[in-house]
Amino acid sequence: MSYLSKPRRGFVLGKFMPPHIGHVYLCDFGKAYVDELTIFVCSLPDDPIPGALRFKWMQELFPAARVIHCEEIVPQVPEDDPENFWPIWRELVKRYHPEPLDIVFASEQYGHRLAAEVGARFVPVDEARTAFPVSATAIRKNPYENWRFLPGPVRPYYLKRVTLFGAESTGKTTLSGQLANHYDTVVAPEYGRFHTEAFGAGATSAEDMRQIVMGHQAGVAAASLRANRVLIEDTDPVLTAVWSDILAGTRDPWFDAYRDYPALYLFCDIDLPWVDDGTRYFRNPDDRRNFHLACERELVTRGAKFVRVSGTIDQRRAIAIEAIDDLLRMHR
Repeated sequence: MSYLSKPRRGFVLGKFMPPHIGHVYLCDFGKAYVDELTIFVCSLPDDPIPGALRFKWMQELFPAARVIHCEEIVPQVPEDDPENFWPIWRELVKRYHPEPLDIVFASEQYGHRLAAEVGARFVPVDEARTAFPVSATAIRKNPYENWRFLPGPVRPYYLKRVTLFGAESTGKTTLSGQLANHYDTVVAPEYGRFHTEAFGAGATSAEDMRQIVMGHQAGVAAASLRANRVLIEDTDPVLTAVWSDILAGTRDPWFDAYRDYPALYLFCDIDLPWVDDGTRYFRNPDDRRNFHLACERELVTRGAKFVRVSGTIDQRRAIAIEAIDDLLRMHR
């Protein structure tokens, strides 16, 4: 046997509530140390983050590992059941992982006892949190101050979506770029513009609206993985519903059932001059105002949270930043 031959099977246990970069380091360490790594995700029904979601996150983060989800209600610390705690956990691990374990990896002292109970060797991993000084408790308390410690798949859970909303030529695209720069984040761009540029201004059927919504949702999903605390969305399906009313003459019932609203809408006023960029529809001021009022009715009817944005480009930017800062402070 080679001096550096890998042990066959390793084991990591945790609640991962939520998974953070320290957990990723722990599991990556285990993957490099053994041939086969099992990650055991434990959850209880009243956990603040659903166990099924944490299980999914760990599967996404470690597709090559064996990820197991345990939802059984068992004592969480020895003090909960001093006499039976370790026999319960020994039986639990062996039932979920009947194959012999060689190594138990942990960043806490319980690893010594757990390894002994399951007949494995304990390998400590950065118990002092030197590599990544963070905890799941700190992240739950304030995810935005600890954003750098969140892996990509976890970020959408804490992400605050902010959507630019309103009639055409009201500065939505300009403002979305300014906000993305200010918050060092990304924009989910207006997919309807892409669709119009590709298929022409006459592409306004109900099927076109469906394609626009699908494109928007795919763009949001992709951008969410790369956003920093806030995702700026340039329009959304709620605005597409208004466009569908005007351009297609009807809306699919799906639009009225849609409830995946952002944390905040920035409703842009029509006090900026109308500019024809080649994809615009409402040259007539009355038509533009009617569309603006239809947008307002849509937000009010749905009970969506929105802030009115008006004035010069600089004034709009200041109003938007103040509203987003308030949003982040409110959710700390």
